[in-house]
Amino acid sequence: MISAGEFRNGVTFEMDGQVMQIIEFQHVKPGKGAAFVRTKMRNVISGAVVETSFNPTAKFENAYVERKNMEYSYNDGNLYYFMDPETYELEPIDGSILSDGFRFVKENMVCTISSYKGKVFSVEPPNFVELEITQTDPGFAGNTATNVLKPATVETGAEIKVPLFLSIGDRVKIDTRSGDYLERAKG
Repeated sequence: MISAGEFRNGVTFEMDGQVMQIIEFQHVKPGKGAAFVRTKMRNVISGAVVETSFNPTAKFENAYVERKNMEYSYNDGNLYYFMDPETYELEPIDGSILSDGFRFVKENMVCTISSYKGKVFSVEPPNFVELEITQTDPGFAGNTATNVLKPATVETGAEIKVPLFLSIGDRVKIDTRSGDYLERAKG
């Protein structure tokens, strides 16, 4: 159990059957009236952010969110299989849980799997990945002065916008959070 007076940034607790994480907190002691704790918290599973005030003596159940790095193996229909690097067991995860950034993940990439009481609620791909361009219009040497972009398909099948000078076979670095091209990959 944790009381509202013990809240700190990053603390996770259970409230009304939901798992909440403290983003910001402030202990307020007004001149008149009782002290209270003003919080800004995020629902860990849905991502919704709410602001609420609590009596400092209010008690909540601690919530332990497990975060584990697992290697993406393959998908079969709507099930995506991830391998635990310690036990080598495959864990199936429903495709509806995957974020938009997962379209940049290829087999054998390590993702962070978040679960609460054994139920997986989030799959985070690596922030940056290097992928090969498999389809795009031909590159034009010397066309680096303008910021004109063209569509390109990478080896996972995802489509991104890249500069005109890149061509099929080039490796690019991509930010999976925004889906943006960052730079040509080294080597």
